[in-house]
Amino acid sequence: MTNRDILAIGTSAGGVEALLSLARSFAPDFPAAVLVTLHIAPHFRSSFDNVLSNAGPLPAKFAADGERAARGTIYLAPPDRHLLMTADDRLRLGTGPRENNSRPAIDAMLRSVAACCGSRAVGAVLTGTLGDGASGLFSIGACGGITVVQDPHDAAYPEMPINALRRLQPEHVVPLADMPALFDRLVQEPAGPPEPASTDTVMEVNVAKGGHIPMHEMDRIGRRSLFACPDCNGVMWEIEEGHLRRYRCHVGHAYTAELMSLAFDESLRRALAIALRSLEERVALARKLQTDAESRQQSHAAATWSERAVEFQQELDVIRQVVGRMDEIAARQPQQDKH
Repeated sequence: MTNRDILAIGTSAGGVEALLSLARSFAPDFPAAVLVTLHIAPHFRSSFDNVLSNAGPLPAKFAADGERAARGTIYLAPPDRHLLMTADDRLRLGTGPRENNSRPAIDAMLRSVAACCGSRAVGAVLTGTLGDGASGLFSIGACGGITVVQDPHDAAYPEMPINALRRLQPEHVVPLADMPALFDRLVQEPAGPPEPASTDTVMEVNVAKGGHIPMHEMDRIGRRSLFACPDCNGVMWEIEEGHLRRYRCHVGHAYTAELMSLAFDESLRRALAIALRSLEERVALARKLQTDAESRQQSHAAATWSERAVEFQQELDVIRQVVGRMDEIAARQPQQDKH
């Protein structure tokens, strides 16, 4: 039997330092391919592959579509592409919609590894904010793989590890310093018996590649939600995975419940910004029409536009107060989170 020859690592904030630490400690003959998704901006040009290669014995590179994954090599998800793996051990760069407001997405990578070779896989979630990685790690565990989470007390940003621990029971919860030895041991173990991925997981991997799930198939994955997608305003489905609740629309956008809340906040702010601009324009136009009427000595029209301007200004003041209140709450939130 083959060993567990796929190590898939997902990380976000604080991930550069964590990955450099791991790279320094990998054995030169590490008997597994290492897939890494680190959240990076869509158009960000990076030399992180060279930095990672110089940090330790294993070569690192941004993955190329269609190449076969080789043991002893670190493959990074490139900007604006999901890093995926297929059953023939080839890497694919998916153009599917963002998940948790990110492409590349950690869940997409972990889910694809679960679908193609779950019992051969070790999946790990490291430091980061919000909840990306929990769903994909759940899939790896369901398909017979080994799941690892960084100890939240050891993480620079503990939210991703905490959310993973809230939603599943990984085999290992360890500090970063203990991970190299753990990974070296796990990837030398024989792979367990293959566990077929669920139809739902396979469909979601296809979406990450750039495919589409018909609406009637979405009804098999989850139940229709009352919420509209923050990205496209389409219907969303609520999906339950153990203790994890997340949402996906039929276009493919996907969110954890926590990120849905943040996405709605952003949508609300955009809507309020449009309302502010429109009301400011209405006030300015009413004042201009009042001035024009006064210059033509149309006292009744001038009085009417003056009254309208006052009404519009009152509406504008209300919206400004709402925005100000939201800013106050947002400014206090990080301080509250520390407690």
